[in-house]
Amino acid sequence: MAQSTAVYGHHHVTTNIPARTLSVACLAHALHDGYTDLMYVMLPVWQADFGLSYVALASLRGLYVGGLAGLQLPVGGLAERCGARTTLVLGTAVAAAGYALAGLSGGLLGLCVALTVSGCASSTQHPIASGAVSRAYQNNRRGPLGVYNFAGDLGKSAFPSTISLLLTFMSWRHALWIISGVGIAVATAIALFMPRIAGSSRSKTIYSPVSAGRGGFPLLFLIGVLDSAVRMGLLTFLPFLLKAKGASVPTVGIALALVFIGGAGGKFSCGWLGARVGVLWTVVATEAGTAACIVAVLVTPLTVSLGLLPLLGVMLNGTSSVLYGTVPELASTDRTERAFALFYTGTIGSGAIAPIIYAILGDELGINQATLTTALTALAILPLAFVLAPYLAPDKPRP
Repeated sequence: MAQSTAVYGHHHVTTNIPARTLSVACLAHALHDGYTDLMYVMLPVWQADFGLSYVALASLRGLYVGGLAGLQLPVGGLAERCGARTTLVLGTAVAAAGYALAGLSGGLLGLCVALTVSGCASSTQHPIASGAVSRAYQNNRRGPLGVYNFAGDLGKSAFPSTISLLLTFMSWRHALWIISGVGIAVATAIALFMPRIAGSSRSKTIYSPVSAGRGGFPLLFLIGVLDSAVRMGLLTFLPFLLKAKGASVPTVGIALALVFIGGAGGKFSCGWLGARVGVLWTVVATEAGTAACIVAVLVTPLTVSLGLLPLLGVMLNGTSSVLYGTVPELASTDRTERAFALFYTGTIGSGAIAPIIYAILGDELGINQATLTTALTALAILPLAFVLAPYLAPDKPRP
């Protein structure tokens, strides 16, 4: 979609608003997802600097993710009242300031406060940016939302590697200040280049979702929760499965990279696939493929398992792009941001809780049986997808 006609403020304009909206949303997604995952690099550094136990390290991570998940819904409501673009700019700036504060912290308490601030502020990004892309592309939103999700994976790869490089020649505090500066730059870019986001209380859009208010959102929400549970549960067990097959620590690192590369490709491609073959059959293909790949990784030798991991990543992450693209279809026109907020709350929360549940099964049944349970969870999504299908707008496959 090269051009779009939309109403912004009091002006009727024909401009390249969708592409600009997508570009800025992708930039925001890459930053915030990068901010979330760079903590994996920082945890060992903080352990050495502050003498923290593993429980304390897990609690640090929990403070950030808890703020990120818990405030998605309030942020959606705030955006409706104060303006989505303003909320996103402020959230990005405060998230950056949180990491700057972490660099200034002199002890564990200050670090806890800083991470809580940054996590809470990052909750602005998912509902607002995804809602903006959805509104900008209207009925053609599935593919662009796939690109938006793909951008988050780029951030997850870029920020941990960047801070690892910075830590080789400067202190972690100085490294965090640089990372914070990047966030301030992105907040400035959002303020300067993000078009006014239609659909809030301060602006109206000529777009009305094809099936606004059709219902079916609770089913979509449940599918998203289960899909996130499968993904995070499997990633928890995968290193141990590979080590049991004889994989070394470097090989496990390469294996995870293969999964993440495949996952990024899955997010990018499956959003477009959903727009062409339909939501139902894309979800069926990715979830059945996920279950088949999990079983194959369980029963094959190490070399074959490694070869399967990129495909597993595609299947494991591909469903999410299709689901995100369906959120506005099942939400009323003026509640898109809130619907995204609720959906992200469920998927992020599921990603935090599911590994604990699967770990309990692992302790009781063994790691292979617990991993098989993740495959069964993926298969359990299939009947839910067929029940959801009648609530969706008729698919119009494109060549």
